[in-house]
Amino acid sequence: MPRLGSGIPLVARTSEMRRLRAALARAERNEAGAVLLSGDAGVGKTRVLTELAEHAVGRGALVLTGRCLDVREGGLPYLPFAEALTPLATSGDSAVADAVRVRQALGRLLPQLGTVVPPSAEYTPVSSSHHETMGPVGAERDLGQLQLFDAVLGLLTELSEHTPVVLLLEDLHWADGSTRNLLSFLLSRLRAQRLLVVGSYREEDVHRRHPLRPLLSELVRLASVERIELPPFGAADARQFVTALSEAALTPEVISGVIERSQGNPFFLEELIASCADASDLPTGLAEVLLSRVERLSGEAQRVLRLISVANGGVSHAVLSDLSELDELPLDEALREAVQHHVLVVDKGLYLFRHALLREAVYGDLLPGERTRTHARYADRLRRNPDTRGRDALLAYHSLESNDLPTALAASYRAASEAEGLGAPASALKHIEQALAIWDAVPESERPEGVDEIKLLSEASYFAGTSGEPERAIAYARSAVKAIHDDVPTERAATLWRRLAQVLGAMDNTWDESVAAIDKAWELVEHAEASRTRAWVLSTRAIIQRGDNLIAEALWSAQSAVADARAVGADGAEADALVTLGTLAETEGHLEEARDRLLLAQRKAEQAGALNVGLRARYFLASGYDERAEIDAALAAYRESSDYAKENGLTWSSFGLEARARHLYLRFVSGDWPTEDGRPQRGVSSAVAARMTASWVHIVAARGRLAEAEKMVESLRSDWRSDILIAIAGGAVGIEVAYWRGDHAEAVRRTEEVIQWLEYFEPWLLGGVRMAALGLRACAAMAAEARVRGDADAEAAAVAKGEGLLAHGRACLEHGKPRSGVLGPEGRAWRARLQAEAAELYGRFEPAAWAETVAAFGYGAVYEQARSRQRHAAALLSTGKPADAELAASELLAAYEVAERLGAKPLGDAIRELAHRARIDLPGQEPRRDVVDPLTDRERAVLERVALGRTNRQVGEELYISEKTVSVHLSRVMAKLGASRRAEAVAIAKDRGLLTG
Repeated sequence: MPRLGSGIPLVARTSEMRRLRAALARAERNEAGAVLLSGDAGVGKTRVLTELAEHAVGRGALVLTGRCLDVREGGLPYLPFAEALTPLATSGDSAVADAVRVRQALGRLLPQLGTVVPPSAEYTPVSSSHHETMGPVGAERDLGQLQLFDAVLGLLTELSEHTPVVLLLEDLHWADGSTRNLLSFLLSRLRAQRLLVVGSYREEDVHRRHPLRPLLSELVRLASVERIELPPFGAADARQFVTALSEAALTPEVISGVIERSQGNPFFLEELIASCADASDLPTGLAEVLLSRVERLSGEAQRVLRLISVANGGVSHAVLSDLSELDELPLDEALREAVQHHVLVVDKGLYLFRHALLREAVYGDLLPGERTRTHARYADRLRRNPDTRGRDALLAYHSLESNDLPTALAASYRAASEAEGLGAPASALKHIEQALAIWDAVPESERPEGVDEIKLLSEASYFAGTSGEPERAIAYARSAVKAIHDDVPTERAATLWRRLAQVLGAMDNTWDESVAAIDKAWELVEHAEASRTRAWVLSTRAIIQRGDNLIAEALWSAQSAVADARAVGADGAEADALVTLGTLAETEGHLEEARDRLLLAQRKAEQAGALNVGLRARYFLASGYDERAEIDAALAAYRESSDYAKENGLTWSSFGLEARARHLYLRFVSGDWPTEDGRPQRGVSSAVAARMTASWVHIVAARGRLAEAEKMVESLRSDWRSDILIAIAGGAVGIEVAYWRGDHAEAVRRTEEVIQWLEYFEPWLLGGVRMAALGLRACAAMAAEARVRGDADAEAAAVAKGEGLLAHGRACLEHGKPRSGVLGPEGRAWRARLQAEAAELYGRFEPAAWAETVAAFGYGAVYEQARSRQRHAAALLSTGKPADAELAASELLAAYEVAERLGAKPLGDAIRELAHRARIDLPGQEPRRDVVDPLTDRERAVLERVALGRTNRQVGEELYISEKTVSVHLSRVMAKLGASRRAEAVAIAKDRGLLTG
């Protein structure tokens, strides 16, 4: 269940609140004003006014609130003003009570005053000349009204002399005529009072003939009146609102679905979440609210709305004229009424519902028979008009809903082909799945010619794979293989097995099954003559053999695939095999040869129209730059691959996904951190979403959003098996989050866990070097803490764990196999960091090792280089040499500039802490005050060594003094610093900047 919207912080509305607060500030300066706040029902007008009221009260203002009610029979005169002023009549403040009582005309609004004074002939209201021609009764009535109006204005003016006054009037679209007149009078006389009037109304209810509309037109011309429109949430704000509102974690798919259905309306969002967000049925309460608007319209307008609701999209006038059974004039009037009441809008010549949920409510209110008959009429018209845009998709929909299954089956299949041609694989998949759902219900004689269930399953697998649903692609491919029967030709069976091997190979946890599937495909065509099928099987076999590091076998299969493809003119298969030959050449270090083959593969793929192969060639070109740490070139190539994938409907295919994921990760590496969330919001599988999250989570953690990063790390765990890169990212960031939180034991535990997972995938993966280095940092921190405490056992345990991680990292470097055959710049950088961390495990600081690490990350890894600079500075400061201290200041400054630019909060905090201890000033920081140092040089020397974990005996040996003298010095230090223990003395000295190490 969600929390109530009013119980969470105000989401978005920054611009609107800024304008309202500015209006209040002007009123506080004796510049009276008014704001007319408009917006749809449920958009959050009351929430914004509540926020304004709280802000005003906090500034000492008097807030008066009144609301109009939907009372259609005559209305209640002055209701919002009466409600707003009633608390004043019973106020305990004598001045306020007197101000009310002295204005006897207010008795018309406030019966509790007990007096109602008739209009006085001696009373002369302001600007009353327009009443002179009226008869005695009308003049008396208007005179009494003006007495009341002046009384309200006078009361508010008098109150504002003592404190700013904010008058909030809600739901003015329900205001009666008297209320509108009083509002007009009041706003036209705003001058130098400390008064702000804010009125809210529903924009969609104020149609052309609504009595409030002419008043609004007059009021907005006044200099003291401004208008603020409150729009629905944008996608990002709606997502933030849903996250804040829901107590339970919702999947990205559910969140995106709710946002899409609600179109950013906060009330609709809340209702959809409260009634189970992923349900397709509209919540009853929300449906009733929406239908109440429709029920106000005429019968003809309601019939037209029901007709449009069945279309599930925009409808042209010609279609409505054909299907509505209304003459032109009644149809025009019905449509005009619906448009004027903001139920329908006209967009590009089509009529459609102003809000999607309103359409859902009207459609859900249809009777079953009415719904079926109307769908049948739409389908019949589509059959009569074959040139209709998107005809097959519409015909499939309406035929299915009207139970014409043969027509729906044929139209669904044609619609899938049309969607594929438009580069919309997700839509194509939807149509194919619809065809599969009704396949058995359609008699064999009425099924489309040339189509069988195996074909549908195979195409469903392809469309699922290209639209970001690899698990479904595997499921459909498996079903297609299971459906093979004796009448299926050998080559077709081989194609089905090859397809299964291809989709299985896209996920790490199904690799072994992929090997078995391609072996089955090869078994079927191994002894056959050259053919397109045999060429494709060989090409896919080469890919899988290369993945298994069977380099010689992969080379033979790829070369054989090229030979077969050229013999039969299969350019697509040849291009696919050339990509593999290019990657094999790169593995051997033949970079120019690799590039030439990949470019040739691109050209061949374009000639054959093999879009997936063309994307694969582009991806591996980018990957080659990536492997060599040519980051700018890699970013450009990945971007080009992503654009190509998007243009051809392959955004979430395996290589489209990888291109986007690597591009996002390289933006993290290079220090070009995006602000927009890089993850897909809906329409893809959990594995695809996890792959993008694995790239985005680095940025989230580095920016210091540790709680959010922790949740993302946990969400990735279920997909560790599906993709090794997800395990590496989730594991690395999990270690980082624990370290930044100071939970070093948890960081070590996570390191050991992720290393175990990597070993499950493949022994000695080079990713293990990074994990070992990260874990080693936590072990070194644990060991240092134990030394300060004098806990030898804890120190030994931390060192032992660190030595185990160090040994694993070195083994990965010795036995791991780089893709290009030689350890690349990234691998060399993490090797350098591993060595630098190793020294600190034993309490030694080696500036040279950290200098090497800084240089190694100079290939373009901006953030990691900044982190290494911070550690290099710490190592330099530990030497106590003035020259090293100067270099340390330079390193800290360089690291600080990067951290500030990127918004890397944890790193920035660590840099500031070290700078504070070392008494180094950083730009933008308050200059340090000179620290009064109570310690003598000898006392500081003793304390510095204690901070490094030395015992009294070891300190004495290093300083050539007795152990007893060390104890005396320590006693003096603790007395000067007010510490009771040596560890506490070290901590206090570091905090006060007395120790630089």
